[in-house]
Amino acid sequence: AEMTHLQAGLSPETIEKARLELNENPDILHQDIQQVRDMIITRPDIGFLRTDDAFILRFLRARKFHQTEAFRLLAQYFQYRQLNLDMFKNFKADDPGIKRALTDGFPGVLENRDHCGRKILLLFAANWDQSRNSFIDILRAILLSLEVLIEDQELQINGFILIIDWSNFSFKQASKLTPSILKLAIEGLQDSFPARFGGVHFVNQPWYIHALYTLIKPFLKDKTRKRIFLHGNNLNSLHQLIHPECLPSEFGGTLPPYDMGTWARTLLGPDYSDENEYTHTSYNAMHVKHASSNLEREASPKPMKRSQSVVEAGTLKHEDSGENENTQPLLALD
Repeated sequence: AEMTHLQAGLSPETIEKARLELNENPDILHQDIQQVRDMIITRPDIGFLRTDDAFILRFLRARKFHQTEAFRLLAQYFQYRQLNLDMFKNFKADDPGIKRALTDGFPGVLENRDHCGRKILLLFAANWDQSRNSFIDILRAILLSLEVLIEDQELQINGFILIIDWSNFSFKQASKLTPSILKLAIEGLQDSFPARFGGVHFVNQPWYIHALYTLIKPFLKDKTRKRIFLHGNNLNSLHQLIHPECLPSEFGGTLPPYDMGTWARTLLGPDYSDENEYTHTSYNAMHVKHASSNLEREASPKPMKRSQSVVEAGTLKHEDSGENENTQPLLALD
């Protein structure tokens, strides 16, 4: 009887799916969790900041109840946070960088799930205004969103779908995607987060995104690689995997166009404001309580406005901190 609270709120279908697909057995859930917990002493170099049953369970689910694999993922999860402290320093929806990314629709999250109960995340790449959002802040907003969503046990079992629409994504925007930051994103999502990704779908990708994909392939596990679909402008192949009734019209679906503020409003609640409150005066007035982090922001160099001068220089300088190990542009400009 004690085990059932861990599966509380799950539908019988989902419990059955967990048994079939994830080898989840209610009778020995506690032993499985304890065996993962017992491995923690093998990694004194890592601070395991959370070790409760419900938390460890999501790692077991993400690795189909292979205890060693689940533990490896749990260790990675905390190690990634330890190695990238600045990314997780103010890891909340009202952090200025995260809030701005969420407000700009990074990521979008559809309200309804697909026919397999998976949550659909959307990224409209062309909306990335590089003078407003660093890639790191977008990555932080995605990781924070997943962190909130993964609290839902149904999603721990059913997982997620990611659709990236590359329409109108310029070569200049793409040149900001260096191997080092893409590797950081892959490590954060593929290797360090307890979520099942059922598919990553590229739509309308230009040749240079295809080239980028070829470059990052070595960082991808086989399992991930098999789940990345490059549809180009063929929406039929997308619809074979995700039914049109689950998709907004941008992807040839029957739902209305996606409203970029949807997920930001959900996460930020009453804190959310549609106004462009990023003019510094009203911004500072509104967020006096974050005075210290504002001062840090003021002190750090301002991101450059998008301008030709950068391109004329022939290389692309970095606006984001912490990316200097690998600053050569991925796609050299002529």
